[in-house]
Amino acid sequence: MADFDFDLFVIGGGSGGVRAARMAALTGARVGLAEEFRYGGTCVVRGCVPKKLMVYASAFAEAFEDAEGFGWSVPQKPVFDWSSLIAAKDAEIARLEGLYAANLDRTGVHSFSTRATLASAHEVRLATGETFTARHILIATGGRPFLPQIPGIGHAVSSNEMFDLPAQPGRVLIVGGGYIACEFAGILNGLGSAVTLAYRRDLVLRGFDADVRTHVAAEMAKKGIAFRYGGEPAAITPRAGGGFTVEMDDGGEVETDLVFFATGRVPNTAGLGLEEVGVALTPNGAVKVDAFSQSSVPSIYAVGDVTDRLALTPVAIREGMAFVDTVFRATPTSPDHDLVPTAVFTQPEIGTVGMSEEEARAQGPVEIYRSSFRPMLHTLSGRDERMLMKLVVARESRRVLGCHIVGHGAGEMIQLAGIAVKMGATKEDFDRTCAVHPTAAEELVTMREPVAET
Repeated sequence: MADFDFDLFVIGGGSGGVRAARMAALTGARVGLAEEFRYGGTCVVRGCVPKKLMVYASAFAEAFEDAEGFGWSVPQKPVFDWSSLIAAKDAEIARLEGLYAANLDRTGVHSFSTRATLASAHEVRLATGETFTARHILIATGGRPFLPQIPGIGHAVSSNEMFDLPAQPGRVLIVGGGYIACEFAGILNGLGSAVTLAYRRDLVLRGFDADVRTHVAAEMAKKGIAFRYGGEPAAITPRAGGGFTVEMDDGGEVETDLVFFATGRVPNTAGLGLEEVGVALTPNGAVKVDAFSQSSVPSIYAVGDVTDRLALTPVAIREGMAFVDTVFRATPTSPDHDLVPTAVFTQPEIGTVGMSEEEARAQGPVEIYRSSFRPMLHTLSGRDERMLMKLVVARESRRVLGCHIVGHGAGEMIQLAGIAVKMGATKEDFDRTCAVHPTAAEELVTMREPVAET
């Protein structure tokens, strides 16, 4: 058998790649890993973690207002400082990045802080000029923001730049209707920017349950976010006095201080040498893999967003673990992508697991249990914000096919509800569970009558 420099070489130091590298090293494998930017990947550096920190920061504006309803007196109007938030965020990200690097070193992984590309089915070439051979190669390079090629696109920013803006923009045009666009709309609105969200379709959050989409959009509008449906930018032109004029393809114009495109992400495979060594890619550039994350080249595997299966950090981690079980523990393991709970940190936030009502109805008869109510959190404050709880139930089997929550703590609730749905709980299992009172979550086990069919 050929002698290799490494048993495994991982290209990409994000959540999936780092977990796979560490776990493989713990089996005794010789492991190398190359990361060209920063350890931690999109989630830690430019995604989930800094985003959630900024969501927390933006929520304080309403918290100060609500406090008065509960007897607190705020002597003067609170003042927000963008640079202080960014500095605190940067310090935390640097700490987490250090932990990622330290954990790799602790398990014996040889880390290279540089770009790596494929030279052959068993060979990687670093930007430093070094070349290494490996029995197995794992591609874990994640995704990158998509930007349309329109005149003036160089003046726009993507989610890569949003966390590092030197100053807070007064007016922001956010382009897109997915979770990234909607989350940042809430963040910037909460921090005091005037936000317009432009989406070419007629309702944000395509792919989510229709009731969830309608509810969240309505609540976002209450908070002052302006929606502009049916059009998207055709050109961006700088204004003499600062800011930009954005020409829309529906004939209108928008004046703004910042144009932020959140129009999706694409697999980060460009220039890696994948096609040159025979790795098959999908039309959008994702690495084509089988159920065990193996590409069309037997020695090359891929996990995470670069495969365009389910772009979630915990999923990438599980795919990395399944890869190690399959290749280094002789236990063929296929990552499970079914019934994965998801949180979207819009304001109000979303927690969802399983099928939407629309998906479930396409498969057979269902019953819908839905409740919209004003949570106790907002009773004394007088805030006009409502929660939504929804269960999608198969009429014959009584199994809960989907659970959807919109409101404060939805992400925390769906993690636990996801266990029940994953186990195949029925509506009667939910009903038999005693309520925790007073909570918003008790609504999940106290909805007794289905919504009348229309």
